[in-house]
Amino acid sequence: MYLRDVIRKGVEALSPLYPEREAREMVFALLEHYLGTKRHTHVIEPEYEVGVEEASAALAAFDRMASGEPLQYVTGIADFYGRQFHVTPDVLIPRPETELLCRNVLDISGSAGSQKTRILDLCTGSGCIAWTLALELPGSEVTAVDISDGALEVAACQDFTDEISLSGALAPDFVKADLLSPEISLCHPERSEGSFPSHFDILVSNPPYVMESEKALMRPNVLDHEPHLALFVSDEDPLIFYRAVAEWALQLLRPGGYGIVEINEALASGTEDIYRAVDFIDVHTIKDLNDKDRFVFFRKSDVPR
Repeated sequence: MYLRDVIRKGVEALSPLYPEREAREMVFALLEHYLGTKRHTHVIEPEYEVGVEEASAALAAFDRMASGEPLQYVTGIADFYGRQFHVTPDVLIPRPETELLCRNVLDISGSAGSQKTRILDLCTGSGCIAWTLALELPGSEVTAVDISDGALEVAACQDFTDEISLSGALAPDFVKADLLSPEISLCHPERSEGSFPSHFDILVSNPPYVMESEKALMRPNVLDHEPHLALFVSDEDPLIFYRAVAEWALQLLRPGGYGIVEINEALASGTEDIYRAVDFIDVHTIKDLNDKDRFVFFRKSDVPR
């Protein structure tokens, strides 16, 4: 089968779900993963032939995507901050907006003039934030927490061995813990001392924040395939995770340390109020590139209150 025919069949399969341009981009991305071809290969090589087995695998992948399964789960790969991360249905697919959370941390760390920091990542999922900060700030000690065994397995198996060897960065520690537990504990079963340092410089979190009532606004490929545990909160208490993050921050951030949390844009004001109510300072909302309220920043005072 010619490559151009595989592309045509892929676009035809995905067009009922996606705009044609988006469908074509997804087809090109999948074929680059499966075949190593580029988006222009079929143009400069119109007679480019795809083997029977390869064509069958690509068409089967298109069928999965046509049912709504995200491209990233089909390929097992998602791009984030210039790196490729392994993903499965146990974790959310990293979003471009979350890259801005990492960018803010890196900008602040750069202005502080020190890269050797202790960072705590709550609700780590695929580990994309934890790994990005660990690799971009070589020497930093990153601890990442999640309640899902599946997510922790995915996060821990990310392979950046070559980059670590070149930069001297430290791989994050991944720890199972319940953010909503009344007891705040960072015990690690493989550490003889049993726990991590109690004073972190930076806390980051992208917790569940989509309200149940917002499900109707979501695409089926997200709603039907990504883990609801990492996405949704009840309408009755949509800020439950932010109150928990505030408690963890109170106990585990050092004086002068700061936090950044990704938020529901509709709940920015209420999220800010949580951190002001427990005496964090410099609390403010940061907008994303689409001018939407996306993050809340807070800092722990140097002065005891």
